[in-house]
Amino acid sequence: MTEIHLGRHGRHIAIVTIDNPPRLNAMTRPMLAELGRLWDELARDDCRCIIVTGAGTRAFTVGADVSGDLSAGPEIAKMVNHALLKTDTYAKPIIAAVNGDCIGGGIELMLATDIRAAVPTARFGLTEVKWSIYPFGGSTIKLIQQIGYVHAMDLLLTARLIDAEQAARLGLVNRVVPAGELMDWALATAEMIAANSPSAVQAVKQQISATIADHALSREALEQQLGDAVRASPDFAEGIAAFREKRPPRYE
Repeated sequence: MTEIHLGRHGRHIAIVTIDNPPRLNAMTRPMLAELGRLWDELARDDCRCIIVTGAGTRAFTVGADVSGDLSAGPEIAKMVNHALLKTDTYAKPIIAAVNGDCIGGGIELMLATDIRAAVPTARFGLTEVKWSIYPFGGSTIKLIQQIGYVHAMDLLLTARLIDAEQAARLGLVNRVVPAGELMDWALATAEMIAANSPSAVQAVKQQISATIADHALSREALEQQLGDAVRASPDFAEGIAAFREKRPPRYE
């Protein structure tokens, strides 16, 4: 059974684990819905810091599972946006313990986190344009804010993968940590945050989160319009077929 697990470390630290190792922790729509539900639960309880990671050693998450339903009406878009905290104001600090590949929607989920470390074997990339998919999850907005224009456009337009050391140099993650030390680092960082004033910490996070969310919301109508146009193009059928057949796409 694949799902999203919620664990606890002491009273004030929550650990969210994306668990679908056979598919590199790709998230089905039920998993995305559950992730959104957990964000709501954790926003209301007394946790002071959240760690998000992936199960196994190969992947943090490669984003949405594109082997299933690819329709994207308003309700689906709302659910996915909430799972990725794309347009949400969220007051609880989130640490990403990137235990393996972080690709596509995995990066978009990571962009909603505040402090990040990755194992040396992790790879990072936004491969959507290779498969004629529009990156709906916020990377067209947040990536430029977080690592700068030229680096963001390099990743968004080339669809190439970069390694963990380069991700750290670009500021996509804070540091590279040996695999055996990743969760120790995440827990130690979470404990430092949790020892601070929760009202002050959450006020700081809420202000920064609200600023990012307001900008994302202002671009949402165009985001959906552009994504719908890509999905309606002949490239989309070819890109998805190529992805599922594990071959290079052939665009006319």
